[in-house]
Amino acid sequence: QVQLVESGGGVVQPGGSLRLSCSASGFTLDYYAIGWFPHAPGKEREGVSCIKNTSTYYASSVKGRFTISRDNAKNTVALQMNRLKPEDTAVYYCNANSLFMAGSNFWGQGTQVPVSS
Repeated sequence: QVQLVESGGGVVQPGGSLRLSCSASGFTLDYYAIGWFPHAPGKEREGVSCIKNTSTYYASSVKGRFTISRDNAKNTVALQMNRLKPEDTAVYYCNANSLFMAGSNFWGQGTQVPVSS
């Protein structure tokens, strides 16, 4: 069964850290570009970080605070989030987009990250 599952969300105070994980089953993340897409209430879902092979991308809003990495042995991609702000509050979704097969694209179910004191 092909599945993408996020974990690691939870309530965190401003200035705190969280590490999100995106785990795949039924396919290999090596051949996919993986992105993290927070969806905040009342806003569009938009990507803040992506990893394609060894190249990484960060939106200006998270650059210097978030780090994306992949562990091919565990078939996971992590998002380390430091110095969290209330505006980072969102449901964080993981997306896998194939580098070789058009239309092979998967979303996880999301993990909630409320940043609040």
